Amino acid sequence: MRKTERYLVKGANSLWHVYDTVPFWKVIKNFIFIQAARYSPFLSWKNFFYRTFLRMEVGKETSFALMVMVDVMFPERIKVGNNTIIGYNTTILAHEYLIDEYRIGDVIIGDRVLIGANSTILPGITIGNDAIISAATLVNADVPEGCFVGGNPMSIIYTKEQMLERNAK
Repeated sequence: MRKTERYLVKGANSLWHVYDTVPFWKVIKNFIFIQAARYSPFLSWKNFFYRTFLRMEVGKETSFALMVMVDVMFPERIKVGNNTIIGYNTTILAHEYLIDEYRIGDVIIGDRVLIGANSTILPGITIGNDAIISAATLVNADVPEGCFVGGNPMSIIYTKEQMLERNAK
C-alpha cells in the first residue's frame, strides 16, 4: 500500500482546485528549474538545481539522466540516496489529482538504486537500497532492498536473495 495523504474536494475535479493546494508562483519557479535540469548536460548542475531551488534531498554522486521529470508541485517530497541512477525520461510523482480527491506522498529512493528509462514512480513509494527497476516500469508499490523489479504493473523478477545468488556465479 502506498503511503499517501488524502484530501477530499467538493464540486469540480481536484485538478480544478490545484492552486488551492499549491501556490501558483511555486509551480512556475519549480517548472523553470525542472526544465533547466531536464536539459542540462551536467549532472552537478542538475543536482544543484534540485537541492537548491526545489529543496529535494539528493545524495552524493547521484545521476539524473536527460529528460527526467520530477514532481512540479511537490518536489521537496522526493528524496534520492547516494550513487543512484535515474534513467532517461523517468517521471517521479509526489502527487496525484483524482476526481474527488488529491493525494500527496513522499517518494524515497535508496542508495545505489538503478531506475531504468521511461519508468514512472507513483507518490508514496519507497525503493530500498540496491534495488533495480527495469525500463518502462510503473512503480506502484514499495520495492524491497536488493530486488530486481519490472513491468506494468510492477512485479518482482528477482528477490534480493536470488540476485545475490546470480551475482555469486
